Amino acid sequence: MQRNILFRVVALRFSQKRFYKKQVRVRFAPSPTGELHIGGLRTALYNYLYARSNDGAFILRIEDTDQLRVVPGAMEKLHDDLLWAGIIPDEDPIRGGPMGPYIQSKRLDFYSEQVLKLLNKKAAYHCFCTNLRLDILRREAIKSHQIPKYDNRCRHLSDEEVKEKLNKGVDHCIRFKLSETYDPFQDMIFGTVEHDISINEGDPVIIKSDGFPTYHFANVVDDHFMEITHVLRGAEWKVSTPKHLMLYKAFGWEAPKYGHLPLLLNKDNTKLSKRQGDIKVDWFRKTGIFPLALINYITHAGGGFQRNQGSQQLYSYEDLIKQFDVTKININSTKLEPLKLQEFNKIEISNLLADKANHAFLISRVKKLVTSAFPNRSPEGGLQLEDSHILKVLQWVQNRITNLSDLVAEDLSFLWVIPTTLPDITEPKYFEIIDLLIIKLTEINDEEFVKMELSKFLKQFAKQNDVSFPTLMKIMRGLLSGLKDGPSISEMMDILGKNITIQRLKRLSLNNQSHGQAHTCHQLKF
Repeated sequence: MQRNILFRVVALRFSQKRFYKKQVRVRFAPSPTGELHIGGLRTALYNYLYARSNDGAFILRIEDTDQLRVVPGAMEKLHDDLLWAGIIPDEDPIRGGPMGPYIQSKRLDFYSEQVLKLLNKKAAYHCFCTNLRLDILRREAIKSHQIPKYDNRCRHLSDEEVKEKLNKGVDHCIRFKLSETYDPFQDMIFGTVEHDISINEGDPVIIKSDGFPTYHFANVVDDHFMEITHVLRGAEWKVSTPKHLMLYKAFGWEAPKYGHLPLLLNKDNTKLSKRQGDIKVDWFRKTGIFPLALINYITHAGGGFQRNQGSQQLYSYEDLIKQFDVTKININSTKLEPLKLQEFNKIEISNLLADKANHAFLISRVKKLVTSAFPNRSPEGGLQLEDSHILKVLQWVQNRITNLSDLVAEDLSFLWVIPTTLPDITEPKYFEIIDLLIIKLTEINDEEFVKMELSKFLKQFAKQNDVSFPTLMKIMRGLLSGLKDGPSISEMMDILGKNITIQRLKRLSLNNQSHGQAHTCHQLKF
């Protein structure tokens, strides 16, 4: 099966049974309030793998009920990041689907209709408490060293009192009556979970005063009408699940099965934070991490797969789908290991290079990377960006680098940039020696212009012309790279190739002729 260059994802097709109610249907439901980070990507990935491993459907839903926090363009960027990672929804706001709309702000009629059912059942009620009263309750609870929570005051208003306030247009929200008893639930990952939410919470708001639903209410309504069968989400939502189950029970609906994914932690055991720049998916994209490397990095942490422990292998999406087992997900929080990401990316670079179908893509990536790193240069003004040169460089560095961005690091800049300085030569004879060396290099066949042969040649050349080999190497290093350290001169010549090597060596003679002198260390301009 041919790999897709960007995603290398296996797009699986499903049978006509996909829209039957009992078919596995999962969703990823982020808020468009910022960029997708690695924690959100993990949630999306595990839902996607669960759907694919069960011949199910994966839905992307945007939960934008908090309109004040919505960031323009965030939904489109989030969708693009998922596609880049190879996570392709079956239904989403952009492509649509049979159970849309897939944006909550476009589903307000659904929520208005459903909340009336709860009001009629007396499972919900209008609340007219002002923000000032709620703030006083909160401050008094804190002062008394109690947990701040709503005291359910408006739950006890009579129908006449409610009607009178509504007729007067008194500002209000709608709250859901929490049950006085709670039932444990079976978590797909944690097993039996018991949590009495009434200890820490009063009746929660389900419709805000602006008419928009809260997360908890919209979440339940949408999951029901989109026929979601399984919910895999972060462990931080585990305490909210009893509340959601009470809503399902109040409606008389069948609830999905819930599984809560343990936290991902930084290397120092701290929680991931949206304020961290280095956990955003876009950061990984911009720094040269390949999608499959990032996916393997995520799946390596936290379990969930039937694989040999300690194996350092890059798994395809096909492999991950076959291996995925929700019962094998660890219940403990897991630390991310950045070094693993670099190892996976190194493997991916080699894998991509092994397939000629990917060469054009890689060459294009490197050209963009180099021109961005050296904006004041161009192929006409000192950049070496021939396709053959780029491919040769990639083949040379594939076991040396872990990221394409390493290619523009200072110690490898000589691969792309013609040095702007000339070495300081104190012995005039070396000008003639370099001229002679150029002549001799032109006589070497291209097939023999390789590291081992060049190493022998340079030693013989220095001996035959009675010059110091270390001095000759120092001068050549300055001409070829402008650096004091780096690969051996023969290796540098090998990777630069015959034409580029000679071109750079000629700069000494050309500069000397133009100035009519045998000693220079002037800056060159291109």
